[in-house]
Amino acid sequence: MIAMRKSTRWLIGLVGIVFTTVFFVVPFAFIFTMAAKSQNEASKLQFSWPTHFQLWENLVEVFQSRDYMLIIAFINSTILTVASVAIMVIFGAMIAFVLERRKSKLNPLVNTLVLAGLIIPPAVVPTIWVMQSLHIFKTLPGLIMIEVAFGLAFTILIMRAFIATIPREIDEAAIVDGAGPMRLFFQVIFPLLRSVIVTIVVVQSIFVFNDFQNPLYFLPGNANATVQLTLFNYISQSQSSFNLLFANILVITIPMLIMYIIFNRQIVAGMTSGAVKG
Repeated sequence: MIAMRKSTRWLIGLVGIVFTTVFFVVPFAFIFTMAAKSQNEASKLQFSWPTHFQLWENLVEVFQSRDYMLIIAFINSTILTVASVAIMVIFGAMIAFVLERRKSKLNPLVNTLVLAGLIIPPAVVPTIWVMQSLHIFKTLPGLIMIEVAFGLAFTILIMRAFIATIPREIDEAAIVDGAGPMRLFFQVIFPLLRSVIVTIVVVQSIFVFNDFQNPLYFLPGNANATVQLTLFNYISQSQSSFNLLFANILVITIPMLIMYIIFNRQIVAGMTSGAVKG
């Protein structure tokens, strides 16, 4: 029986490794090899080692393309990601704390709205009309608000599940010591959310940084380009530079990939920490 269990675990692990290799390593290897090819060789879109390795030349050309547009895009994406995720973490934690600790008749309605934020797809045209009315269309602050609105529901659900595991006695002890609502949250509760905050920061940073649809719709223009929109630089109806396209993909993929690898354990811990209450 024990040997059978070990064999089953070994088989499951092997299947997991094969699955990971096929769906993650192979596509990344294809991107890498395509980014190192010449334009004529890359146009064949074949999974093969380049006959002339020119990865560095392609990377330099990608960064210099259109007056260093990729560098501007990295700056815009960094500002967008940092600001959006910071607002999500702070407001998501505050909303989750109130929903979990203060029971009221409005809680079911708020919970319904939070779930609706995950289920109901965004409407692009009405959203653009609202942004134009508020004079925030085609502005970075407007796109930050969009990213926060789309990511806040997930943040609230994860935060609330974790806050439910924090004993209420901690709140009561802080109140007895004279802590007000803001001091109770920021000095007592918020530091306890460290593990789930890391999870939210990594997951939402990857989502916002890699977002293609929202910047395309709500932040058009070369001056406002984010890293994902720079992919348009190498695709046209008449001619496409696939080697530069994949080199660009490689450049904008590596930062988030490194971030995910470094904080992989923290992500799993944060996602499972609120699974069991007690």
